Amino acid sequence: MPCERCMERDNKSTDATMEFFLLGFSELLCLRVLLFIIFLIVHLVTLSGNVMIFMAVVMEPSRPPMFFFLCQLSVIELCYTLVIVPKALLSLLEVDGSTISFIGCAAQMHLFVALGGAECFLLVAMSYDRYVAICQPLHYVAVMSEGLCLRLAVACCLGGFAVALGLTVAVFHLPFCQSHRINHFFCDVPAVLHLACTQSYPPELPLLAACVILLLLPFLLILTSYVCIAAALLHVTSSVGRGKAFSTCISHLAITLLHYGCATFMYIRPKSSYSPARDKIVSLVYTNITPLLYPLIYSLRNKEIRGVLRKMLRRKKIAQLNWDTIRAVVCVCGKF
Repeated sequence: MPCERCMERDNKSTDATMEFFLLGFSELLCLRVLLFIIFLIVHLVTLSGNVMIFMAVVMEPSRPPMFFFLCQLSVIELCYTLVIVPKALLSLLEVDGSTISFIGCAAQMHLFVALGGAECFLLVAMSYDRYVAICQPLHYVAVMSEGLCLRLAVACCLGGFAVALGLTVAVFHLPFCQSHRINHFFCDVPAVLHLACTQSYPPELPLLAACVILLLLPFLLILTSYVCIAAALLHVTSSVGRGKAFSTCISHLAITLLHYGCATFMYIRPKSSYSPARDKIVSLVYTNITPLLYPLIYSLRNKEIRGVLRKMLRRKKIAQLNWDTIRAVVCVCGKF
């Protein structure tokens, strides 16, 4: 539907001082306090889980490639939630919604898409790691070298930020409606595109191109990796061997399905099917629940990660005992 009181591009629509108005959850006034408490708890647990995995991997002296990628995934999720959730929590405290500047909205969209895109590419790198580990086990150490892992990590980040920059520039060059009211709790691409004063499809082409680069192509590469893995497992006669190989992939598969399922539902669709209420609910899952599940999935399904976490907690406990012993000795010496 075309927006009301649309106008062609003028100085106001391109002025960097222009502000957008985020409606947030203004229609849920009676539930604001409850939602704020729930989202705050989820946010803190998400931050704690990702920080714990990051610290556990960093403190581990011998890190296999999957640990390296998992560490990067935790960093991406930390940044991802910090870009979106604080503003969403703030919108719950403000009854009539909150404002965000033109530059702030563009920056939030760019970081959101860039981090999500980097995660898409990182999932491809993780699937390639699983492919080499299962299909070429004798060459795994040589192929997945530290240099290759570092190059893949840098390429994932640069690729995500480059695509996000192109999409953000294309979106914010559009003429917007005069009200500038975004029916969302952050500057998501469909919500901002809905303000564009045009009924044609060309404004949606940058989003379509970004979806192809960030979602379709990476998903096809991941699918190819797992087809090769499945073909290799068919030649494994031992059911124990097949089960062990599959168990190394289940965590990555679960995260891939969560990430691509939500992203596909959100972005691969025409502008005419945009529904603010539905999109806000899905975005809540996508930006709050999904990042919370990632550390849980890896800590519960991955034996190596569980072992590293136990080792880190054991070291912390020993350090605490040593500190208590030193403090007790100091107190005794002080009495004498």
